[in-house]
Amino acid sequence: MNLPRTVKRPARRQRPKLRTIVVPGTRKRVPLWKTKRLWLSLSAGVLLLLLVTGGLAAMAVSKLDVTKAGYPLPDPTNVYDRNGKAVAQFSSSKVEPVALDRIPLDLRNAVIATEDRRFYEHSGVDVQSLMRALWRDVRSQSFAEGGSTITQQLAKNLFLQSDKTLSRKFKEAGYALKIDLTYDKDEILELYLNSIYFGEGTWGVQGAAKVYFNKKVEDLTLEECAMLAALPKAPSRYSPYRDRAAALERRNVVLSLMKDQNFITGEAYAKAQAMPIAVRKPSEEETKDKYPSFVDYVLREAESVYGFTEDQIRNGGLEIYTTLDPVVQEAAEEVYRTDSFFPASKPDQLIQSGAAIVDHHDGSIRGLVGHRGEGVVRGFNYATQLVRQPGSAFKPLAVYGPALEKGYTPQSILFDGPLDIGGYQPRDWDNQTRGYVTLDEAVTKSWNIPAVWLLNEIGIDEGLAFAKRAGIPLTKEDRQLATALGGLSRGVSPLQMAQAFSAFPNLGEMHPAHAIAKITTRDGSVLVEAKEPPVKVTTPRVAYTITGLLGNVVRVGTGTEAGLDRPTAGKTGTTQLPDTPEFAGISGAVSKDAWFVGYTPELTAAIWMGYENTDKNHYLTTSGSAYPAQVFKEIMTRALINTPVQAFPEPPGGAIQAPPSEPPAGPYVPVSPRPEPAGPADNGNGEVRGNGPPPEDRGSGKEAKDDKPDKKDKGKGKGKKDD
Repeated sequence: MNLPRTVKRPARRQRPKLRTIVVPGTRKRVPLWKTKRLWLSLSAGVLLLLLVTGGLAAMAVSKLDVTKAGYPLPDPTNVYDRNGKAVAQFSSSKVEPVALDRIPLDLRNAVIATEDRRFYEHSGVDVQSLMRALWRDVRSQSFAEGGSTITQQLAKNLFLQSDKTLSRKFKEAGYALKIDLTYDKDEILELYLNSIYFGEGTWGVQGAAKVYFNKKVEDLTLEECAMLAALPKAPSRYSPYRDRAAALERRNVVLSLMKDQNFITGEAYAKAQAMPIAVRKPSEEETKDKYPSFVDYVLREAESVYGFTEDQIRNGGLEIYTTLDPVVQEAAEEVYRTDSFFPASKPDQLIQSGAAIVDHHDGSIRGLVGHRGEGVVRGFNYATQLVRQPGSAFKPLAVYGPALEKGYTPQSILFDGPLDIGGYQPRDWDNQTRGYVTLDEAVTKSWNIPAVWLLNEIGIDEGLAFAKRAGIPLTKEDRQLATALGGLSRGVSPLQMAQAFSAFPNLGEMHPAHAIAKITTRDGSVLVEAKEPPVKVTTPRVAYTITGLLGNVVRVGTGTEAGLDRPTAGKTGTTQLPDTPEFAGISGAVSKDAWFVGYTPELTAAIWMGYENTDKNHYLTTSGSAYPAQVFKEIMTRALINTPVQAFPEPPGGAIQAPPSEPPAGPYVPVSPRPEPAGPADNGNGEVRGNGPPPEDRGSGKEAKDDKPDKKDKGKGKGKKDD
């Protein structure tokens, strides 16, 4: 009798290893096939539950008259100035319905290819897509919300809140089934295209065509249709006004989907994807909102500071109370409409500028002008988004404020001779040195060498700490002596500079700048309110002494163009052209950026000027910061015309004073030498102390330049230089 052979099991170490997984929350390991079987069972159960519940939901809404839905009008958000007067409205209600036969076939196909490729095949809920989504969940071992059909998205937009609960998905499926029974596919598509949100406050394809391309929807090209179809998934992320590169990438994905689904030919795809995104930015007049720069920043602050989404702001029925002062704002806008207050621009590019005006008593932003020329909705704001080096306007923050804290006085003697610190060789606009100057003189004339020498003496870390307390964002690359002259690795905005300087007239306390006072619901319930406490930047006496020093700048120094018939203090600043071959041979009174940051007892303001794109044909040919200083003067004159003249508040003890000291005799020896901090990150320009400067060698001086104390001549390009 032939018996079957006994199969011998392989030894343990010869057996194939089973793939296992650790059960979350335990140390128990189970075979992976068991977890997959579990996920398959769970997924099948969820699918069955979804189908059953969806059917019940469809029965529950069978009596709903969806034909009465019409075109929903989102609840707009109102914006008020500091006096409670309405100045703007964020609204999504400007829906302009358009018949499907007027909507280009390319746009319809682009939306279908992107959002719901089986739109004409399913009955409102795409079971095949649900199965694919569940299978993806099985493979990833997690439950993720799958994509909804066009009909489901329409149901959500018309009838449901924008939550992501499981019950809402069941209702959405039921509504979708009901809609599919009530409307034919073309009607559903028409409803969807006229109600979906495309970003920039626009619902519907007609409005989107106007906002992005200034066209009627029927005139859109293939690539423009693809761009619009790319937006509903994430309107803010893919808006060409916010991120052109991301928008282009997403548009080309849509074109690829259209080609893959045979909506367009390969030739049409290649031609369309090679086209750039040519959006047409609406003008301020078309927005029908007053104060566009300020209102635009309010929207950004609501998003970035308080976490509101653009859809919530546009559609949430909010009441936003701002700090906008119409007197100050209108004064600034009037000045910015007057070309004679600005240098002459090249024909192909306007010299741009941004202004931020802050009430230093509480940090409220009273006025913002974010551009010159035609306004742009959600466009670039030169008052808040610009990031440029501030030049010598940074000296009070990085050098003179911290030096006063360390015991220096306006009468302290500073070195002003040939200087070489670790290879860093600053120079002044006239290539001259004066041997020794007082701190007051160095500030008034904006000389560079004394500022660099002084920062080296007090320590770079002291200067950086002072600037950080004033709200200036710094990086480790800023730990270098060029920071004394505003040579920051990243730069600052006018609003950041106005906020930082606001500590000086407020006796050392800086209130964080803000445009929103509070946001409430329509019934008055407060959702958020500006209550951030002030920051102590320095002592009252140091702040008051800085005010005295900067008052001299305006009276007899580099900032005389900012002089008012009331107490005024401020600092000029310019930056040189980049030290690159492109600018070789360009000399004279030329600059990349020009600044003035100043204040009165009532308001603090920062003004920047320059080209958006600086190149060998586009740079400032006027000398120094005379124009920004004049813009400051003109804005303040108008803004404070009905405000009584008052003095800067004086703290107990007044300004810091000390008897003038004599220049030290003999060779230069640094004051109070100390060991160098460990691990400097300063590109070789760090805190290096030696036995005195080498023979005269001023170097390239590209990190900085100084104010040339000559009068401004608008026609001949003469003015003041600073760095």
